[in-house]
Amino acid sequence: MSDNPLDKTAPEIEHRFPCDTCGSDLRFDPEDNALKCDHCGNVEPMLEAVQSTIHELDFQSALRGTLQESEMEETRVSKCPNCGAQVEFDPDSHAAECPFCATPVVTDTGTHRHIKPRALLPFEVAERDAQKAMVDWLGQLWFAPNGLQEYAKKGRKLSGIYVPFWTYDADTKTSYTGQRGKIYYETRTVVRDGKRHQQRVAKTHWSAVGGRVARFFDDVLVLASTSLPKSYTDALAPWNLSQLAPYTPEYLAGFRAEGYTVDLEQGFVEARAKMDAMITRDIRFDIGGDKQRITSANTTVKDVTFKHILLPVWMAAYKYRGKTYRFVVNGQTGTVKGERPYSSVKIAIAVIIGLIVALAVGYGMALNQ
Repeated sequence: MSDNPLDKTAPEIEHRFPCDTCGSDLRFDPEDNALKCDHCGNVEPMLEAVQSTIHELDFQSALRGTLQESEMEETRVSKCPNCGAQVEFDPDSHAAECPFCATPVVTDTGTHRHIKPRALLPFEVAERDAQKAMVDWLGQLWFAPNGLQEYAKKGRKLSGIYVPFWTYDADTKTSYTGQRGKIYYETRTVVRDGKRHQQRVAKTHWSAVGGRVARFFDDVLVLASTSLPKSYTDALAPWNLSQLAPYTPEYLAGFRAEGYTVDLEQGFVEARAKMDAMITRDIRFDIGGDKQRITSANTTVKDVTFKHILLPVWMAAYKYRGKTYRFVVNGQTGTVKGERPYSSVKIAIAVIIGLIVALAVGYGMALNQ
């Protein structure tokens, strides 16, 4: 048997909460920030305990597999055979549609052992508002097929998904060497058209420099999923992480949660790239002058901590004429991003109109000559 804590067995966690009044399942309502029963209308407030402090976890301890057992959980998930998304489903479900690509999937009987989410951003945008934002966004795309726009306006239910992210904190110190460039001008005499002209020419004087910069990075955000193109999730930013709430499964009532497919160590590689880009900017600022050259940079990274967090996304995957179009809405701000569909008919009409206008303008100019 493996010594890795990720291979151990833990009780399954079912994110279902029965109504005290009628026994039906409650769901988290973003508008009231409470649990609500759609069957009888009962509303149950969230527990005050969720306002506790959010603690970071030690990165090296996680890599060694020595995180406390309380930081791990096991959930039943289904892996989409098309896009690879690992999405938590209701244990009683036998089949469902993947919210990321609209592919029919059958729920797996296996479980997924992973680091428990430390915090999340609760949904703030209600489903009807997300639907309106998506329809409005589609309406701005003149070349989108009318059929797709009408399909979206019919109010097909959106999927509320908590998408996994990592955040990393780190204390960095960097020693560097480089050159500072100062621009100066020389006046030269040039001959043009048989005449002598004075011309100012920019030159750069370089001088060797060296120094140190330091920066503490707080909550460097990295997507922990490969189900959606990064261009989608990046376009949903910014996220107000100051509104993070300590993780409690009540927030997941009525929603789905995607399991991370980018592990902690892989995520840190991307986080380091983001940190290095910021450190490079700091070095250039520290060098000063008009131009900068960096010849070496040696960074020490200490006290790395992390959190596994969940961010709210409303999602729609529409199959239209055999092609899947995906749209995502930021569940905190309502920002919309999606694949841009094109209508060949509308494009052809636009081309014809453009040609008619061009011919009319040309004809008018010819008459005036």
